Amino acid sequence: MFGSMQRGVNAYAKVGLETSVIAASPHKLIVMLYDGALSAIKNAGKHMSAGQIAEKGAAISKALDIINNGLRASLDKKAGGEIAGNLDSLYAYMTERLLTANLQNKAEMLEEVQTLLTDLRDAWTQIGEKPATPSALASHYPVMASA
Repeated sequence: MFGSMQRGVNAYAKVGLETSVIAASPHKLIVMLYDGALSAIKNAGKHMSAGQIAEKGAAISKALDIINNGLRASLDKKAGGEIAGNLDSLYAYMTERLLTANLQNKAEMLEEVQTLLTDLRDAWTQIGEKPATPSALASHYPVMASA
């Protein structure tokens, strides 16, 4: 009984997330990526503390996937110029730190990446609250580069 209820809840949550993604602006999608990476890192820390190696690895892998195949892949280095290049380098650094944190069980490295992502998320959120410079938007929006 509980198993089928949990599957229903999970299916509902998945539909809710998919609906949020479809309805989200490009700016909101970047915020969602930051939120997903932060959530995965938080889970990795919990699993690390509990000695749950497989779960820790899966959570870190999820964070890496979001950073590399979401945030980093969305950068438009040509249109974003120096900002996009700096973000790319920062995402590469975060990837390195997460891999090392996973291999060496270093919670402080998870916290470091979490702090960096939180700072970027907060800055990105502030950009969305006021008109942004074209180069800041272009760093994550290839479409904005031609606007």
